[in-house]
Amino acid sequence: MLRTALRNVLAHKARLAMTVLAVCLGVAFVSGTLVFADSSTAAYRAAASKNFADIAVTVTPKDSPPGAFADQHTTVLDDALARKLADLPGVAAVRPSADGSATLNAADGTPLRAGKAWANLAAAYVPGKDGKDSRYPLIEGHAPQNSDELAVDSGTAAAGRFSLGDRVTLATDGPVMTKRLVGIVTTKDTRVTAGGTLALFDKATAQRLFASPGHYTSIDLSAASGTDQGQLADRVTAQLPTGRAEATSGAAQAAQQATYVDTLTRGYTKLPLVFAGVSLFIGSFLIVNTFTMLVTRRTREIALLRAIGASRRQMVHSVLLEALLLGVAASAAGFLLGLGIASVLPDVLSTGGDTLPDGPLVIGPRSVVAALGVGVGVTVLAAWLPSRRAAKVAPIEAMRSAEQPPSATRSRIRATMGLGLAVLGAGLLVSLTGAKDASVANLQSAMLGCAALVVAMIMLAPLLATPVIRLTGRLTDRFGITGHLARENALRDPRRTAATASALMISTALVAGLAVIGNSTGQALDRQAAAGLGADYVISTRDITSGIDPAALPRVADTSGVRTATAVADSVLLTGGHVRQISGIDPDTVNAAMKLDFVSGSLTDLGPGRIAVSSTLAREHGLSAGGQLNARMGRNQDFKQYTVVGVYKDNPIAHDALGARTEVQQNSFKPGSVQRILVRTDSSAVSKTTEDRLRTAVGNSPLLQVQDREELVHEAAGTMSTLLTLMYGLLAIGVVIAALGIVNTLAMSVSERTREIGVLRAIGMDRTGIRRMIRLESVTVAAFGTLLGLAGGLFGAWTVGALANGALPQYSLALPWGTLLLVCLVSLTIGVVAAAVPARRAAALSPLEAVAET
Repeated sequence: MLRTALRNVLAHKARLAMTVLAVCLGVAFVSGTLVFADSSTAAYRAAASKNFADIAVTVTPKDSPPGAFADQHTTVLDDALARKLADLPGVAAVRPSADGSATLNAADGTPLRAGKAWANLAAAYVPGKDGKDSRYPLIEGHAPQNSDELAVDSGTAAAGRFSLGDRVTLATDGPVMTKRLVGIVTTKDTRVTAGGTLALFDKATAQRLFASPGHYTSIDLSAASGTDQGQLADRVTAQLPTGRAEATSGAAQAAQQATYVDTLTRGYTKLPLVFAGVSLFIGSFLIVNTFTMLVTRRTREIALLRAIGASRRQMVHSVLLEALLLGVAASAAGFLLGLGIASVLPDVLSTGGDTLPDGPLVIGPRSVVAALGVGVGVTVLAAWLPSRRAAKVAPIEAMRSAEQPPSATRSRIRATMGLGLAVLGAGLLVSLTGAKDASVANLQSAMLGCAALVVAMIMLAPLLATPVIRLTGRLTDRFGITGHLARENALRDPRRTAATASALMISTALVAGLAVIGNSTGQALDRQAAAGLGADYVISTRDITSGIDPAALPRVADTSGVRTATAVADSVLLTGGHVRQISGIDPDTVNAAMKLDFVSGSLTDLGPGRIAVSSTLAREHGLSAGGQLNARMGRNQDFKQYTVVGVYKDNPIAHDALGARTEVQQNSFKPGSVQRILVRTDSSAVSKTTEDRLRTAVGNSPLLQVQDREELVHEAAGTMSTLLTLMYGLLAIGVVIAALGIVNTLAMSVSERTREIGVLRAIGMDRTGIRRMIRLESVTVAAFGTLLGLAGGLFGAWTVGALANGALPQYSLALPWGTLLLVCLVSLTIGVVAAAVPARRAAALSPLEAVAET
C-alpha cells in the first residue's frame, strides 16, 4: 500500500501541484508571521539591551497617586542629589537627564509622525568630560549649545527632509518654537527606531522645558566593574527622599521598554495570521475537493484492490498517506516561502519613514512545529472524508463503468443538517434586528449566527446548485449548444460544483457583508456629523492632555473667510465608576458651530455647578432636567453634586456632557487652555487655502490638527476602513484559491470526459467551440459561488447592521452598488482566467485518440 500511495502521488503530479500550492500559501503566512514576530521581538530586546547597556540604575520622581494631576515641573532631582549619588560606593559615573516630548513639523510644514506621541521624544544633550554625549553619538554637525539650536537623530532628519542649518518648527506642550538644526545624532532607543522622533536641546533649555532650572527628570548611574545592579539600586534607594523618588535597575528598564514597544507594535503580527487562517480555511475546500475527485476517478482501481484482498483500513491508510506526503512537501515549501515573507515584512510595514528595528531572522521551534502542524494537519484532516469514502468502495464497483450518485439517505441527512444550521444561524441573526447596542452577548450571537450560516451554506450548496445553475443557464444558453453543454456539465456532479464554488462563496460573502456595513456606517457617520456639527472646521489637539493657547482664538476669528469661531475646553467627568468626557462651551456662541437637539431643558442656565448631559448618560443614571448627578470633574479631588439643566440627543461633537467653559477649563489636564476651536466659514466654504490660513493662525503647531467635516467622518470610520482593507485582502486570497480550485476541477473534468470531448470533435465541434464550452462551464461555477456569497453576505449585513444602529441612530442599510458590481466582475473574470489552461488542453485533444481511449 505504501508503494501504491507513492505511485498515485507521482501519477497525478500536475493535479496535486495546485493542492500543494494552496497548502503552501497558508503555511507560508503562518510560519512567516511567527518568524517575523520572533525576529522583531528579539530585535526590540536587543536594541533595548544596548540602549541600557551602560546604565546600572536610574532614579526617577515617584509616580503621582491615582487620579492626581501632578505638575510635571515638580521634581526633587537636582545637581546636589546627583553629586550625592556619585559619591556612593560602586558608582562609576552619573548622568542626569531632562527628558520630555516634542512634536516636529517636517520641512514642508506638515506634522512629522504626530500620530505617535508616545515616541516623539525630546531630551537634553549632556556632554561628558570629553565634550560628547555617549548616549547620542554625533554623526554630523555639533551639539546644541544654546536655546536657539537643536539636534535630531538621523531617522528624524531623513523623514522630515532636514539638513544642517534648516529652521525647524516644533512644540512641546505650548506655543510653537523655531530652532536651527546644528547636529544629527544616532540613537539605540527602540521608541525612536520603531518609528518615533528625537529632538535634543542644550541642558538649560531642556531643564526649562521639561523640569525647572537646575532640576532633572531622571538620573542615570553606571556601575563600577564587579558591582551588582540590585545591590547598587538598594544603596541608591537608601539615599533618596522618602516617597519623592525611586530607583530602577537598568536590566528592569530594558525589559520594561522592550515589552512596552512590543505591545505597541503587536498588531503588526496579527494581520498576517488572519490572512493565514482564512487561506487555510478556504484552501481546505480545495484539498477536500481534490481528494474526492481523485478517489472517485480511481473507483475501479480501488475496487480491484479490494477484490484482491486490500482491507478498508489499508485503503484509508493509503489515501491518508498520500495526504501526508503532500502535506510534508507543502509544509517544507511553505516554510521556505514564509522565511521570504518574514524577511520582507519589516520593509512592507515600515511605511512613511516609520522603520522597524533590524536584526537577523530568528527561527524558533514554534515556527517549525507550526509549519508542519498546520500543513500536514490541514491536509490530512481534509483528506479524511475522501479516505472513508474510498474504504467503502465494494469490490463489485470494479464491474461498473458509470459513477454512482450518493445514496438518498446521505443526501437527506446532509439536507436535514444543513437546514437545521440555516434555521439556527438565521434565527440568531434575525433576533439581533431588535438589538440596541453592540454588547458582548450580542456580538457573540452575531459570530455564532454567521458561523452557523456559513456552514449551512456549504452543506446546502450541492442541493442549491441545480436550481441556481438552471436559472443562470438561461444566459449560457444564448451561446447555443456550447452554452447548453456547459450548463449540463456543471450540473453533472452538483457536489463537485458546490465544493469548487465554496471558496469563492465564502470570500464573496465576507467582502459583500462588510462592504455593505462599511458603506452604511460611513453614510451614518456623515449624517451624524451633519446633524451634530454646524462648524466647517474643527481645530483640535492630538492629545487631550495638551491644549490650545486661548490667545489663538482671536487670531482664528480674525482669519479671512471665517464667520465665527468658538472655543471648547475638554476634560473628564468621573461618575458611576466610569470615565466620561465633558466639553466646556460658551452658550452664547456655541449654537453657531454645534447643533444641539434638546430632549428636555436648555443651555440657558448653564454655569458653574450646572451641566447638560447626553441622552445616553441621562438614561444610564435616570436623569432629566432638574436632576442631580454626583461626579468629579478633571483636577477636582472630591465628588460634588451637579445640577442637570438639560438633556440633549447624543452628539459626538458635544461628547457625554456640557459645562461652562470657565469651569471645565480650570479643571482640564492643562488648566487655562482649550482643546478645540469650532470654526464657521463664510458660505460654508471649505478649501485648501482656508485650511492653510487656519493652520497659520494657530502657529502651524504640530500638536494641533485642522479637520473639515469629511476628515472627521473619515477619522471616525477608521476602524471600519481597516476592516474593509482586511476583507479586500481576504477576497484576494479567496480568489487565488478559488481559481486554483476551478483549474483543478476543470482539469480533472476534462480528463474524465476525454472520450466525450473526442466524440464532440468527431461530429463537428471545432476547437473554438470546445474552448468556449469549458470557459462557460467555469463561469457558471464562479457565478454560482458568487450568487450564494452575495446572498449570504447581504443577509448577514442586514441583520448584523442592527448592532451598529444601536450606536449610530442615523444608521440605515445602504448598498455600495459599485463595490458589489466590482466583486461580481472579479469573480466572473476569475472563471474565465481559470478555464484558460483546461480549455486549451481540451481543444488540443485529437478526436481519434480521444474516442479510442478506454
